[in-house]
Amino acid sequence: MELIQSFSTDHTRIVPGIFTSRVDRLGDYSVTTYDVRLKRPNREPVIDVLAMHSLEHLIATYLRNDPEWKDEVIYWGPMGCLTGFYLILKGSRAPQELYKLILGAFRSVNDAQEVPGTAPENCGYCRMHNLEMAKWYANEFAAYLEANAENSDIFEYPKTERLVTEDGQHFYDS
Repeated sequence: MELIQSFSTDHTRIVPGIFTSRVDRLGDYSVTTYDVRLKRPNREPVIDVLAMHSLEHLIATYLRNDPEWKDEVIYWGPMGCLTGFYLILKGSRAPQELYKLILGAFRSVNDAQEVPGTAPENCGYCRMHNLEMAKWYANEFAAYLEANAENSDIFEYPKTERLVTEDGQHFYDS
């Protein structure tokens, strides 16, 4: 069985940043999945689950209300490994084009007085939130993006080397 595309990225070399994970063509248009990575996989502690849930609500609300981008947003949600989020947008843009949007979204968390959509009627587990920790992670990531704005590594996935045998078997270096 062939590895899915996100598993062919060398996770030992991923740094925090904004990456194109995959582009899917759906008829006449495309949909792009972006990897918004806050933590270095397998090298840093993951994001606290309560903060992750709060960041999901806060950033999704921000993205779906941004006048320039709201009609492009399909999905914002956490990665199962708790090191970042997936953003799915209509169309296909370079990760650098999302920089201002993502930076603005994470900066906006600091101004939040509450986490939107946390009533029992609105949320699957409304007690699983931590606004103060969400602010801490958001500030950390925003500062990182600002400090590395000119670093191309925060926009380009490191790829795993695919070794192919003479009989067509695929092996990966990690």
